[in-house]
Amino acid sequence: MSHEKITTAMTVLQSLGLPRAQLNERSALCLLAVLDLTPDRSWGDALAPLMGITPIMDWAARHYQKQYAPNTRETFRRQTLHQFMAAGIVLYNPDEPTRPVNSPHAVYQIAPDALSLMQSVGKEVWQDRLAAYLSEHKSLAERYKRDRDLNRVAVTIAPGTVINISPGDHSLLIKGIIEEFGSRFVPAGVLIYAGDTGDKMGYFDEVRLKELGVAVDRHGKMPDVVIYCPKRNWLLLVESVTSHGPVDSKRHDELISLFGGSRAGLVYVTAFPSRA
Repeated sequence: MSHEKITTAMTVLQSLGLPRAQLNERSALCLLAVLDLTPDRSWGDALAPLMGITPIMDWAARHYQKQYAPNTRETFRRQTLHQFMAAGIVLYNPDEPTRPVNSPHAVYQIAPDALSLMQSVGKEVWQDRLAAYLSEHKSLAERYKRDRDLNRVAVTIAPGTVINISPGDHSLLIKGIIEEFGSRFVPAGVLIYAGDTGDKMGYFDEVRLKELGVAVDRHGKMPDVVIYCPKRNWLLLVESVTSHGPVDSKRHDELISLFGGSRAGLVYVTAFPSRA
């Protein structure tokens, strides 16, 4: 049976207006973890430690005997912590906002306003504090998002057209592929796709790709950048070595399968950050 703190945490998340998909034990344990609320501590003693996803999972196993397989890390990130961030409940890398999205050192921390609210759970002031929090939490979420966006990488994909992708070495290489490689070797090229570690579909001209005979399953492992060369009728599939690594025989077969219906010729490219 669930511990009473887990049940309370789910009720708190429901009070905050989290979607149904986040009203579960996993999300409750994430909330308790970022508050360091072990079974023997009260809500008024909630803290604000910096915690990564694996430490959160280890914490849940240690204090609430809830075991999760290592391959559920992405579920924690995409199905709970991402929504916590969007709601302004937790901050992402508050100690180092420019840390890359896919860094193994990424951490989460309860937002100060949310911490103050959580410390009132079970007290007479809870309802008043909840009402005050809900009246402004939308603006808080927007402010946190604005702070994160300040560190994003601007990429020029066409004259006068700029997209912004998440910070980090991977994104800087994506920028180089599009602005340096693309402008030199595919000068009249059309950007079809540019991945983003923070948002898999950072830029995607799905309509243009379908016109070329390719309908991609959004769960498919896309190359980091796809550029179309109208002059030669080529699709350049470019991999950043910072993500999947060089295009080897296994990756080559995956890409052939993914782009099997292409009416354009396929060109495979691996991009490295330096000659080394």
